[in-house]
Amino acid sequence: MRQTSETGLSPNRLLSIMGHTPADNRESFQTTVPWKSKFVSEQIMALFRYRKFLKAIADRPLCFGPFSFAADWQNMMLEIYATGPVKAQARVAASKGRNPDIFGCLNEWICHEYARLLQEFCGFFMKDGSFDREKAGRISSTPQGAEFITGYLKRFARLEKSYNSLGLTRLKAMKELVKCLIIVITEKPLEGEDLPFMKKKGDGSDALRFSEYLEESRSRLENLYRENAFDIETFSERAVSGKIGYSRFEFVEGSELHKVRLRHYILPSGIKPNGRVLYCATPLINKPEIFDLAEGKSVIEGMLKEGYEIYLIDHGDPGSAEACLGLDFYGKTVHDRFLDIIKTRHPAAEIDVMAYCMAGTLIMPYMARRAEERMARGEDMDIKRVALMAAPVKFDDGKSGHGPMRAVIRRYYDPWLMQELYGPVNIPPQVIEFGMREIQPGVEYTVASGFFERDKDFRDLRDSAPFLYWLTHGTRFPSRAHREWIQRIFIGNEICGGTYCLPSSNPALDGKPVNMNVLREAGVAIFDYRGRRDPIAPAGSCVASELWGQVLDGNIEITRGWLNRTIEKNIGHIFVVSKQLLSEYLKIVSLFFRGETVTT
Repeated sequence: MRQTSETGLSPNRLLSIMGHTPADNRESFQTTVPWKSKFVSEQIMALFRYRKFLKAIADRPLCFGPFSFAADWQNMMLEIYATGPVKAQARVAASKGRNPDIFGCLNEWICHEYARLLQEFCGFFMKDGSFDREKAGRISSTPQGAEFITGYLKRFARLEKSYNSLGLTRLKAMKELVKCLIIVITEKPLEGEDLPFMKKKGDGSDALRFSEYLEESRSRLENLYRENAFDIETFSERAVSGKIGYSRFEFVEGSELHKVRLRHYILPSGIKPNGRVLYCATPLINKPEIFDLAEGKSVIEGMLKEGYEIYLIDHGDPGSAEACLGLDFYGKTVHDRFLDIIKTRHPAAEIDVMAYCMAGTLIMPYMARRAEERMARGEDMDIKRVALMAAPVKFDDGKSGHGPMRAVIRRYYDPWLMQELYGPVNIPPQVIEFGMREIQPGVEYTVASGFFERDKDFRDLRDSAPFLYWLTHGTRFPSRAHREWIQRIFIGNEICGGTYCLPSSNPALDGKPVNMNVLREAGVAIFDYRGRRDPIAPAGSCVASELWGQVLDGNIEITRGWLNRTIEKNIGHIFVVSKQLLSEYLKIVSLFFRGETVTT
């Protein structure tokens, strides 16, 4: 085994050349702190609100006299030289898929450049796809080699010092790869801190000998270099060629409502239809492939094997024509139209419903309104089973667990300002992600670090690509629907509060609050699958099965058929990326749909 000279370079000596940077998290923050973005957003909010105040004065000349004219002039100047350009920049960025936050956009560029530099630097020590230890030994033991390495580290440092966020960031995870590479080059450990990506025992001690750590680290770097995967976003784009989804489908002809279309998945050859239909409702803020990420990670694949005819809502990419559409459209009109199509195509089939996250939130009042309408016509409810995946329905500052997100909304969200900024271009996914990061401490860091840690196995690297693409390529949220989602659902808690209204073809119900309690009378059974480690849809908010439908005390772990079921696991929000967890879920939900007893 090659050993470096005692007088050769050490990781600590090399890394000290970089100095202290935002990627070091010397403050020991437990999350990402985008301090520049927050500071500027506060200033923008104040500026727009001041302009709104001036406009209110200008619109009342009888009350304010000459002050109204001064306010009108100042308001006009602000629009021309301040708020107007900000608004234009935000709308252009959102329409082109860019981050409207300039500091967030710069951070993305820095991460891309950092990854490119990592690929280049790592490449000097690769030969035929493997790490060249002899070359690393020569470079790390000569003055010329030391100059070569320090030159790269200074380039990394310049990028790090330009970063606009502190704490547990994506860049911090990438810097740990730089540290890992330096350790592998010198074959010396870091002193005074943990080795990056080192496995730990239960007592916190290292689980690997240093020689084993070096071997594992070489494999990690070789895999990342081979796939050019130091940047998780661009890697995922290349790996899946911009397309995710495993199962074959076709769009149902004539189903298009604005950008929303109905997918019909094709039963694989050899699978006998079971005479039932599964209607899958998807969230508005993500690509619908969360139901069909990849082979072995697909709800669709598993339910097709059960013989279901599967239909799924695809919201598409909303444009300016969709900006005016609210929850009445996405939570009522779409379901009415698509279920009518399904019943026409399969008149004798039973229909089961499955919904993920916010789609489950919106499907529950729809089911209650549907039950009300059918009962008013003297008809039985036609859909009796609903399976919810991490779907919150209760939003308060207490046991629901949504207090942190509601606090973020109260501080940063202004519906008037959102309309001013994004209006016809809709809400970009980066704005949604900002709020999500606020309630998931360090998620930027943990996603990237977890990806790098697992990449010692080449198969894990490729296996994660569809999920990473889904995670980093969100969709825009229609402006009006977003305002209503925040105000009526998240802050107003209207569904649980009994004040959530939906339209109806029945004049007696049209625009009236939905009676959620009708689900029990209608015989609807509800299945909640929720996670104790889910910050996006906390277990305390996923309580539809405890509030409505065929509720029975003690139904948390075991129930008889045709009753509500609540399954709570020690899992996070996106459990479908785990083949084991998904397999367990599919088994349990299939028993629920068949009306069989489930014991967990």
